[in-house]
Amino acid sequence: MFQGLLIEKNDDKQSIALKQFEDSDLPEGDVVVQVEYSTINYKDALAVTGSSPIAKIYPLVPGIDFAGTVLSSETPEYSAGQKVVLNGWGVGEKHWGGLAERAKVKSDWLVHLPDGFDTKQAMAIGTAGYTAMLCVMALEEQGVKPSDGEIIVSGASGGVGSVAVSVLAKLGYTVVALTGKAHEHDYLKELGATEVLDRSLFSEPGRPLNRERFAGAVDCVGSTTLANICASMKYGGVVTACGLAGGFDFPSTVMPFILRGVTLVGIESVMCPKPQRLEAWRRLAEDLNVEHLTKMSSEIGLSEVIPTSASLLKGVIKGRLIVDVAR
Repeated sequence: MFQGLLIEKNDDKQSIALKQFEDSDLPEGDVVVQVEYSTINYKDALAVTGSSPIAKIYPLVPGIDFAGTVLSSETPEYSAGQKVVLNGWGVGEKHWGGLAERAKVKSDWLVHLPDGFDTKQAMAIGTAGYTAMLCVMALEEQGVKPSDGEIIVSGASGGVGSVAVSVLAKLGYTVVALTGKAHEHDYLKELGATEVLDRSLFSEPGRPLNRERFAGAVDCVGSTTLANICASMKYGGVVTACGLAGGFDFPSTVMPFILRGVTLVGIESVMCPKPQRLEAWRRLAEDLNVEHLTKMSSEIGLSEVIPTSASLLKGVIKGRLIVDVAR
């Protein structure tokens, strides 16, 4: 027997509760993992609360992330006792996910836990941190260097933003953090931000072009914030977009792109090819200040996931939420 959260749907009404399972309840897959830690991302909170149709099948164990130990494997790539991490691939959406003590998944979805991290640290990073690393890699691939100027990170006190600030600062970039939480300014400066701006400066409709300021951006918010960031880029600036916490619309014009040569790069982490995933995790082990993980994460038990998810959607959670699935 093992415990996990289960989303069910009856008469078009979703419910979620902590349940007990047998191994025979697990879905198809060729690797069984004893999950040690999971996490709550924005998408997980939407699924748990039913605020958005994230769940594509019912019943469903939510959780798009997990890290743990292989119990059994039908593939030579993994063997019992090895530590593994999973991010995305539709897990927690259309395949049972990580908010349970056991998971059964396809081996192609797993990566070996990188040297230098334990399973708890891996979930302090999670999909949010891995996505942040993909954003940083995209900025580098587009030729943005620390000497080019400031990099703005929106939603900076959230999971993606916190890791992005930490990594960019360690790499030598000058980071400007954008947040609506005045009490988190010191936290963001501890992560490496040189300046913290209030999100209200970017949350209202603005001009098609603002004063040129930023060489690059990591945007976790979308909507008007993303439009104003694009309008504030230097000539040839690069914006990586990976989130929609502020909305999925994009009320912008073509002017930043055709008058300043701004590049907008979409970052997709769920179905990202495995070689790129492996490189992102390798870079995280190399470029993330591990000491910052303690500052940017807090831990809860599985029984606390439901109320905490509602708080996350209200924007009152700082950084990353690690879930100890055994309690």
